Amino acid sequence: MINLDMSFLFQLVNFLLLMLALNLFLFKPIRKILADRKAEISGAKEKSAAVDKEVQEKLALYETKMREIKAHATDERSVLKKEAQAEEANILDAARKEAADALAVIKSKVAKEAADARQLLKEQAQSLSSEICEKVLGRSL
Repeated sequence: MINLDMSFLFQLVNFLLLMLALNLFLFKPIRKILADRKAEISGAKEKSAAVDKEVQEKLALYETKMREIKAHATDERSVLKKEAQAEEANILDAARKEAADALAVIKSKVAKEAADARQLLKEQAQSLSSEICEKVLGRSL
């Protein structure tokens, strides 16, 4: 059986004083540190969420701008490509015309030289035929 005497009362008072001292010097500071840490962690989480949201917004803005820039670049590229094709066509037309003109000049020179050569060959053929006739006949014509 339990005896309720003075030692029990002394132990009860001693236990209560120990609980009071532990609460004052150990439990309250630990709970305060834990509460501060919890508040700091929740503040950091909120700040992290805010920064993450800001990053997502900036990323969305960046992607939107990139799409706009790519579309603009594509449009500009197509315009420049059309201009380049038009310029290429002009250059090719000019080169074809120049080549045709040069070919016409060459053909006329060749035709003139051929006519000159025919004339010269005709003259030479006549003089040569006269010489052959003179040799064959043995007299001058």
